[in-house]
Amino acid sequence: MGVVTSAPESVWSLAAPLLEGPVWVARDAALWFVCIKTHKVFRYDPARGDKRSWDAPAQVGFVLPAERGGFIAGLQTGLARFDPEDGSFTPLVDPEPHLPGNRLNDSTVDPAGRLWLGTMDDSEADDSGAIYRLAGDGSCRASSPPCSITNGPAVSPDGATLYHIDTLGGLIYACDLGEDGALTNRRVFARIPNEEGYPDGPTVDAEGCLWVGLYKGSAVRRYSPGGDLLEAVPFPVDAITKIAFGGPDLKTVYATTANKHLSPEEKAENPTAGDLFRFTVSVPGVAGTLIREGC
Repeated sequence: MGVVTSAPESVWSLAAPLLEGPVWVARDAALWFVCIKTHKVFRYDPARGDKRSWDAPAQVGFVLPAERGGFIAGLQTGLARFDPEDGSFTPLVDPEPHLPGNRLNDSTVDPAGRLWLGTMDDSEADDSGAIYRLAGDGSCRASSPPCSITNGPAVSPDGATLYHIDTLGGLIYACDLGEDGALTNRRVFARIPNEEGYPDGPTVDAEGCLWVGLYKGSAVRRYSPGGDLLEAVPFPVDAITKIAFGGPDLKTVYATTANKHLSPEEKAENPTAGDLFRFTVSVPGVAGTLIREGC
């Protein structure tokens, strides 16, 4: 028996080219996410129905809440501190100043409060992307082999396993994550043939299962900690970029989608492509950890 208890439905009609990075922020009981291509940050308060947005100074892949307040954002120009009170973005560090054609894409915070992020070639051609960790000294340290489009990371609830994705290669990797932030024993966790869709953003639930959005796959998949496919959630649109667990019980799943790959005629036929979606599950997600800078 599956864990999904309702079908996906659109809750914010945006018809956006590339929504990404959904994260439930408990301190303000709201979902935050971005549109990479329109340089937008969004906030959705489901209890009040409040919808807000901010302009970013460059392509923005994610915003994640920080322990000292505000957010850290991943821009094409590097990490920046984002203050929603005044809409400011203050530069912190660029992990790849020598690769101006790259941009920051996806991210997570592990249970120790360390920020992990991925970069990618904005043209989606060169194998120039990698997974990085924001180190205690404020620098970013590469932690993976290069590939064109990285997605993730995601970290298991016990903090012992880190997952990251080679999207074009259709490969989901698992690594042992040490207390010092070192990654060892990298292995293939799952393979997804391109004809079934491209694995996009990963997220874990309270049972340690990995959820993966499929770009051009019309579904979100749930894998066991051992890499077995347990369930697929069909969507009425074909590009699901990532999910996040939200609500007071973390059993409401929010999904970001995209329409940048569709022709004008296809967009007209698929008006909810690029919207924010929602469905419910019986197994909750994992409460997010705030970024602890300097750890």
